[in-house]
Amino acid sequence: MKVDEPGYRERVYKLVAKIPRGRVMTYGQIADILGEGYTARTVGYVMHGADAENVPWQRVINSQGACSTGKMTLPVNLQQQMLESEGVEFNSKGKCDLGRFRWFPECYEEPDELPSLFLK
Repeated sequence: MKVDEPGYRERVYKLVAKIPRGRVMTYGQIADILGEGYTARTVGYVMHGADAENVPWQRVINSQGACSTGKMTLPVNLQQQMLESEGVEFNSKGKCDLGRFRWFPECYEEPDELPSLFLK
């Protein structure tokens, strides 16, 4: 499946729409769940064109637990501010604890142990 094929974007948006308030998923995690034809990069590309009113785009972050949109939005760091207003906490380096805030859909098993990227 390729980005321009029918249904490609809709699958991403459908999954992202399920992410609960105060939780996040990573671009790579979404790609893994959706399977062949999806990569972290293509998920990021798709999210760039998301309808902000219908898709909670702010809940998709990078594998380091940080926002990748910091300097691409106005105001600067809009994504982090939106997530903080939902209860997601970031450290002074702009990273959230994926072990605490990452969400896994019911159809996808959570690994037994996730590394904590929340540096104190």
